[in-house]
Amino acid sequence: MKKMNKITKNNLITYAVVIAVYLIVTVLNATGHISSLMEGLLVPLCIYVILAMSLNLVVGILGELSLGHAGFMCVGAFAGAFLSICFKYAMPDGLRFLIALVIGAVAAAVFGVIIGIPVLRLKGDYLAIVTLAFGEIIKNLMNVLYIGRDSKGFHFSMKDMIALGLEPDGKTIINGPQGITGTPHDASFTIGVVLILLTLFVILNLIHSRDGRAIMAIRDNRIAAESIGINITKYKLMAFTLSASIAGVAGVLYAHNLSTLTALPKNFGYNMSIMILVFVVLGGIGNIRGSMIAAVVLTLLPELLRGLSDYRMLIYAVVLIAMMLFNWSPKAIEFRERYSLRRLFHKTEE
Repeated sequence: MKKMNKITKNNLITYAVVIAVYLIVTVLNATGHISSLMEGLLVPLCIYVILAMSLNLVVGILGELSLGHAGFMCVGAFAGAFLSICFKYAMPDGLRFLIALVIGAVAAAVFGVIIGIPVLRLKGDYLAIVTLAFGEIIKNLMNVLYIGRDSKGFHFSMKDMIALGLEPDGKTIINGPQGITGTPHDASFTIGVVLILLTLFVILNLIHSRDGRAIMAIRDNRIAAESIGINITKYKLMAFTLSASIAGVAGVLYAHNLSTLTALPKNFGYNMSIMILVFVVLGGIGNIRGSMIAAVVLTLLPELLRGLSDYRMLIYAVVLIAMMLFNWSPKAIEFRERYSLRRLFHKTEE
């Protein structure tokens, strides 16, 4: 019971930190102390935090390396944007966006199951390469997909817009490389923070549940976990699918923060997947709170250093190296364990 109380207390601290940051940023924004540039970064910050937490579920909790996280984000983004375009004037904004979030999460989860069943048999580098290929396939597939709608219903093509055969009053929804245009701007910082809290609730409750302990047992020693009756395939697929679903939610938020959604290498390609992985590694593999902090710091840093145009990326690289050394060097680990807040408070109580 005492251990559960500590876990609950630690989780509540994480929730409180997120809410406190939200309140501070809201007050600063209301009083005009946040620039327009920083205001434009608020929703992307929420997106990157959600992505970092979801990938940490696979990399840190499950112990598998996935490089296709941007692919699941892409699936969620296009599924959510497609629904919002179709029902743009048919339902209230809030309800439409909520349904778009559900559709994006379900679509990404379905792809997570489809990819996870054959792929999770692999390990290490092989798994990373296959998931990387999946991300690139999804991105390229979206660039050749054309979907339109007229009085006869929906039309699909993977050739060009002419091949859709739309009536004169028909409308193209997904236009190949040009993507989707006209998605409602429903995303906001408040909605992003709510989604962060929901993601935290789901992941933290999973980690400290019976299923979470089974997933971590597989990570620590697969043979031992299998020998005591843990269904390896079931729990690996559970973590992988949930991670993909949360990435789909981040994709929906991303799509509704833009007027035009396109599948480009910079937003859904290899570099995006690597950047999310960097957040996880530098924040601490398996450390959900660390992933959140790393995502915020590494997203804000290039913008805060924009005035130092000649040295901006040099300072960014130095900070990356410093964070890596602080997180993973043996002396730093020993220092954090010796002077951790929990241990200091425990000494004080004694």
